[in-house]
Amino acid sequence: MPRPRTYRVEAVVLRRIDFGEADRVLVLYTRERGKLPVVAKGVRRMSSRMAGHLELFTQSELMLAKGANLDVVTQAETRNAFRPVREDLTRTSTAYLIAELADALTEEAMEQPELFDLLTATLRALGTTDDPRLVAAHYQLRLLDVAGFRPVLMQCVSCHADLEPGRNAFSAYLGGALCPRCGPGEPSARPIDTDVLKVLRNLQRAGLPGSAHFRVPEMVMREVERILRDLIERHTERRLRSPDLLARLRSDPAFGPAQVSDSVGSPTPEDSVDAKDPAAPPSPVESKL
Repeated sequence: MPRPRTYRVEAVVLRRIDFGEADRVLVLYTRERGKLPVVAKGVRRMSSRMAGHLELFTQSELMLAKGANLDVVTQAETRNAFRPVREDLTRTSTAYLIAELADALTEEAMEQPELFDLLTATLRALGTTDDPRLVAAHYQLRLLDVAGFRPVLMQCVSCHADLEPGRNAFSAYLGGALCPRCGPGEPSARPIDTDVLKVLRNLQRAGLPGSAHFRVPEMVMREVERILRDLIERHTERRLRSPDLLARLRSDPAFGPAQVSDSVGSPTPEDSVDAKDPAAPPSPVESKL
């Protein structure tokens, strides 16, 4: 039997690239087919009825038609616009990080429904949380787990001895923590504070993002974010843009929505599209280590 020319997917828009005079290439993460690049024709026109359903971070049900190179969006209906995320600059900027990481750590056409559920759960949590940074850190640990890069935090990644409070280290290159005996001999290792290790462990043991509720001191959170960034950049072999954006936003209140869009939304060289192809409460540091 011939394969159907059209099919439905439930998708979140991770990235979009202007294409031609009125079209847009979208990078979707779908429940049914994993990451999927598609083209939305005419979506940049004022008269387009689909434009509002294809905004960044929107969860929509789409009808797609098979194309010669890229499949084409023919229908779109919003399931969740995650409006609270869009109404706050910090939440919006964090959503750019969430989308960038999902894009960076996944391959095209690899179905992973659990990653789709993680992505939508994180966007929901981001709309209600008082601590977007904690939600983002929790998401990164769960994403690394789902992608097959779960960091080793309970035992030494080298000798496999149980870690105790003390002068432990962490190596993004090796993918985990090191005991006081193994750490000094590993060139890629850096010391890891006991409180930082506790936060990472507590988040790794928690459920979906939004289920962890505790306070993290600023210096501890900075180190947690640095370790997670090092891990992800090690596995993806590319430098992330969103963490620098978020750091600038926290330090410079004048850095507004336009700069956020320009800094993260503008395509990099690998985003380029061939214009000739139209189809184309308690603190975790109080818990036991």
